[in-house]
Amino acid sequence: MSISVHRSLDRGSAEHVWLHTKYSFSFADYYNPKRMGFGVLCVLNEDVIEPGQGFRAHSHDNMEIVTILLEGSLKHKDSMGNAGIINAGDIQRMSAGTGVVHEEYNPSASEKTHLLQVWIYPSKLNIKPGYEQKSFFPKGMKNKLLPVVSGKKSSETVFINQDSVFLVGYLDKGVEAHYKLSAKNHGVFVFVINGEIHVGGESLKTGDSAEITGNRSVKIKAVKKTRAIVIEVPMHL
Repeated sequence: MSISVHRSLDRGSAEHVWLHTKYSFSFADYYNPKRMGFGVLCVLNEDVIEPGQGFRAHSHDNMEIVTILLEGSLKHKDSMGNAGIINAGDIQRMSAGTGVVHEEYNPSASEKTHLLQVWIYPSKLNIKPGYEQKSFFPKGMKNKLLPVVSGKKSSETVFINQDSVFLVGYLDKGVEAHYKLSAKNHGVFVFVINGEIHVGGESLKTGDSAEITGNRSVKIKAVKKTRAIVIEVPMHL
């Protein structure tokens, strides 16, 4: 097994009046030739959006964009005709495909929005754009890794156009969670949303991540109460 750890303090960052971002990989004005992605995973941004602020209309194409709401809410509108509110615990997937325009705002006048946005290269280019949104409750993730995004269509998960799996766990202190990968040529990206875990002989704290290859299974042990996300991805397009 090979494991590479990326510490929270080593992430890229951007500070605007309305937006505060941490970058796990090169993105926008943050460029690090050593942080260009992990397999088909190319973006993991942790964003905090100030009340009443957001992203104006902008376009994407040929990307699977997954938004995970951690705190607060997000108002979404796109050129496919989708419009609504994403709340904490919701996961949204937008397949940009041949092209889509969307805008995102924090609709609250007082509360900040805290989210993760993850970009995955799709398995096929120029597909018809698509959208999906589901709610997931913490009790369903209690002391286990719950699949929330998958390349296999299911009523239990958000579908993604890639052979990838996202799992989220709320783990109490001392709990071990295991995950078996679906394919031998895949890798696993582990990100600690908050808390502390041991994985592959390494200690990861809030904002830390680990990239694991060469192993068909992953074991995570919570050092204290922890919320973490595990992303399995193909290592090649």
